[in-house]
Amino acid sequence: MMPILNAETIAEFQSDGVTVLRGVFAEWVDTLRRGVDFNIANPGPDGRFYTGDHGAGRFMTDYCNWQRIPEYRDFIFNSPVARIARDLMASRSVQLFHEHVLVKEADADVPTPWHHDLPYYSLSAPLSVSLWLPLDPVPRERTLEFVAGSHRMGKTYQPQRFNGNPINEGDGLESIPDIEANREGFDILAWALEPGDAVAFDFRTLHGAPANRSKSDQRRAFSVRLVGEGAQFRRKPGIVTSPPFPGVTLADGAPLAGEEFPILIAAQ
Repeated sequence: MMPILNAETIAEFQSDGVTVLRGVFAEWVDTLRRGVDFNIANPGPDGRFYTGDHGAGRFMTDYCNWQRIPEYRDFIFNSPVARIARDLMASRSVQLFHEHVLVKEADADVPTPWHHDLPYYSLSAPLSVSLWLPLDPVPRERTLEFVAGSHRMGKTYQPQRFNGNPINEGDGLESIPDIEANREGFDILAWALEPGDAVAFDFRTLHGAPANRSKSDQRRAFSVRLVGEGAQFRRKPGIVTSPPFPGVTLADGAPLAGEEFPILIAAQ
């Protein structure tokens, strides 16, 4: 089977913690649009709608719906996403952690604060990749931004809510630096994107996104979070995680397993 990615793209992911993939999911855009539009009209139990202080649009997020939305399931199991993740992570296996939908309606005055994903998760994962697929054109001024190389900083920053309050008070984690106030001090990467493109990034890579200031254009995005070999489920008493996975009964430190976390590519 011919490789989808070239060596340069894989090297960028390993070095910067993020890379851009052009057109690799073009034939899946309509499928995912149908799924996301259904999801917006029929949010799951974890679906949330946020509004800012200015602007009429909403920021909608939802996750862990792949088992009830056939378009998501089709993409996860039948698209090249698992093969791409395997090559980026240089892993023998690929396993689903969760999928995530993020929709910023036109005039949604809700930025995505700078953060990295791993501290939010009930997870320890030496190999990880998120693939973020825009389903609408995303110009540079509305796209995700990343701090190049931040996945290699060895830092675990405190997870916070959109209002800046920590999710877990007193967790002992370091506050994230004020990247927005010191942008020149960081190597920030970002790309204008078209439907069919994707950005792939490590769970540890710092990233954020501005509000959607467009008065007419929404920004629908579908993201799938995948791990490689060595992933473990982590759950500490009193610690809130996102997603919460209330039905998962794995012990803290157990290998990630179960119907919620299907293996997409098994180690040979």
